[in-house]
Amino acid sequence: MQEINNLPIWQLVAAYLFILVLLAIIKIKEIPREKEITLATVRMTLQLVLTGYLLVFLFEYRHPVLSVLAVLLMLAFAVDNTIKRVRILLSRQLKKVIALSMTAGTITCLLFFVLVVINLSPWYEPRYFIPIAGMLIGNSMTGISLGVSRLAEGMRTQKALVETALMLGATPRAAAKTIVNSAFDAAILPTINSMVGMGIVFLPGMMTGQILAGASPVTAIQYQIAIMLGITGSVALTVILLVQLGYKTFFNEEQQLTV
Repeated sequence: MQEINNLPIWQLVAAYLFILVLLAIIKIKEIPREKEITLATVRMTLQLVLTGYLLVFLFEYRHPVLSVLAVLLMLAFAVDNTIKRVRILLSRQLKKVIALSMTAGTITCLLFFVLVVINLSPWYEPRYFIPIAGMLIGNSMTGISLGVSRLAEGMRTQKALVETALMLGATPRAAAKTIVNSAFDAAILPTINSMVGMGIVFLPGMMTGQILAGASPVTAIQYQIAIMLGITGSVALTVILLVQLGYKTFFNEEQQLTV
């Protein structure tokens, strides 16, 4: 099996030429996105460098407490980032639902994947446990961001329809059913579209990384299929928890819409 080629620093720096070309193009076209692209590039670089050194430490000092703390830290950042990305004012109750859904959904899927699917021993092996957790949390974060945005927007824009249904005797669950289903669809569709195009339209990141690292394409495919199914399950579970618990935060104890 061919060994992976190390990437010298000067070659890595050369990759930033793409960003410089992009900045030059948007400058010429007078598109006001130079600051966002520059900040995103700098932030991405710093975060990945720091993460790389942290992973080196975690891989060397293997301990279940360290692995769990790393996952909890990722979850905390994911919840915080989700709340910040939603441009609609969220209630305190809905923020709690986001945190609960993200934590319960991703942890459940992570433990099932680690203990049953790949039968990892020890279960906290950071070389597998942390990257898998990162993929599940990252995709679930995207799903919840889309779901909560559509849910909150739907409750506001379709307020009249919901209140009419309530006056006709419908329960809050029945009155909000269409909005809840729409929120779930908006959250899960990107994952489904990714699955449909995978292997034909593009090669996914995990599979590409394993192949570049020297793994057999067949082995890489097996892991990619497993992790993609895990991601789909994680996104679906977290979003289901979100929409089924989240819509209730828009109603008071008298079953009145509070938007």
